[in-house]
Amino acid sequence: MTDGCPMCGNRKKLRSPEEKEMLLNRLKRAEGQIRGIENMIENDAYCPDILIQISAVTSALNSFNKELLACHIRTCVANDIREGKDEAIDELTKVLLRLMK
Repeated sequence: MTDGCPMCGNRKKLRSPEEKEMLLNRLKRAEGQIRGIENMIENDAYCPDILIQISAVTSALNSFNKELLACHIRTCVANDIREGKDEAIDELTKVLLRLMK
């Protein structure tokens, strides 16, 4: 469910408690990995070990993006299309192009 002006970025999405919990858990995992990298820097860890952990964070954030995008398509985009708001397709296309940089 969305409301607000799509042009000024004030749209919002009401999420189920389950969806919020799943998304927040994924972010908290990535946050924990980043704290681990900070500790590695503070403790003078070997560069390749840090790089491997950075790769793990990148993967965690990519997984978060995939899950959030899937939720967006299943709910926001599908609802907008059902309501005849074809501009949702253009918005999704722009988002996908930015994600694929």
